[in-house]
Amino acid sequence: MKPTLSFDKAFSELEKLVEQIEDENIQLDSLAYKVKQANELIKYCETRLRNISDDIENEKTNN
Repeated sequence: MKPTLSFDKAFSELEKLVEQIEDENIQLDSLAYKVKQANELIKYCETRLRNISDDIENEKTNN
């Protein structure tokens, strides 16, 4: 995963992967790879959201 990946870009890529995963004609090998990619993006997005939430809370307490 690229460290400079923005949340919006990661989420957009995740949406595309979900569409591809939901395609009933997807090959099994491709499905496994895309599910792995999707899981990595989900973890990245969760981490980014947690960090953003923490930053907001820190700003609130500092003001």
